[in-house]
Formats: sequence, structure tokens, C-alpha cells
Amino acid sequence: AKLSGANLTSTNLTGVNLSGADLTQATLREANLNGADLTEANLRGVNLSVANLSGANLTQATLREANLGEANLTGTGMSNADLTGANLAGTNLSEADLAGAKLSGANLTNANLTGANLSGADLTAANLKRANLTGANLSGAKLSGANLTSTNLTGVNLSGADLTQATLREANLNGADLT
Repeated sequence: AKLSGANLTSTNLTGVNLSGADLTQATLREANLNGADLTEANLRGVNLSVANLSGANLTQATLREANLGEANLTGTGMSNADLTGANLAGTNLSEADLAGAKLSGANLTNANLTGANLSGADLTAANLKRANLTGANLSGAKLSGANLTSTNLTGVNLSGADLTQATLREANLNGADLT
């Protein structure tokens, strides 16, 4: 499906199959995409702010420069997705699968990443200020130059992670695995 530039604000798209769809620059603000299949979809520059994507499948989707501010992505499958430069400020990503995802330069300020899988993810120069990553898996993740100021990293698995020039000022590393 080609829906580039479409205005789908507040639309109910629960469980819809949009795998491989082109939604470039589309507006899906406050849309309900609960359980939707967006595998390999092109969502470059899309506005998904305050949208519900809980349980959706965004595996290998392109979300470069997308706005997902304050969206609900609880339990969402986003492995190998490209979120380079995306806005995820205040977003709920608890229990999300972001293994191998590209999040370089992404804004994750105040995001909830509790229990999220970010193993092997690229978070180079990402802003994770005041984010909650309690119990998250960041093994083998690239966090070079990332801003982790006042971030909750309690019980986080950081084994093999690259923290070169990362800012960890006032971060909580209680029980974190730094091997």
C-alpha cells in the first residue's frame, strides 16, 4: 500500500496488515495501531506522536526522523528497525524488542525502556537523559557519545556494551552488569 503523506490522525488501525507499506511523511497522530503488522514498512518522517502501537510488529521498519513522542510501544517488536534521528521523548517502550535496532542520534529523553531488549542496538550519540532502563538488556549495544545523564540503569545488562565518551552523570547503575 502507498499511503505516503496521508492524514490518518486518530484512525483505528487495530491489527491491520501494512507490512512493506509506504507511509513516508504520513500523519498518524493519536492513531490506534495496536497489534498492527508494519514489518519492513517505510515510516520515514511519519508523525506517530501519542499513537498506540502496543504489540505491533515493526521488525526491519524504517522510522528515520519519525516523531513517536509519548507514543505507547509496549511490547512492540522493533528488531533491526531504523530509528536514526527519531523523536521518542516520553515514549513507553517497556518490554519492547529493539535488538539490533539503529537509534543513533535518537531522542529518548524521559522514555520508559523498562525490560526492553536493546542487545546489539546502535545508540551512538542518542539522548537517553532521565530515561528508565530498569532491567533492560543492552549487551553489546553501541552507546558511544550517548547522553545517559540521570538515567535509571538499575539491573541493566551492559556486558560488552561500548560506553566510550558516554555521559553517565548522576546515572543509577545499581546492580548493573558492566562486564
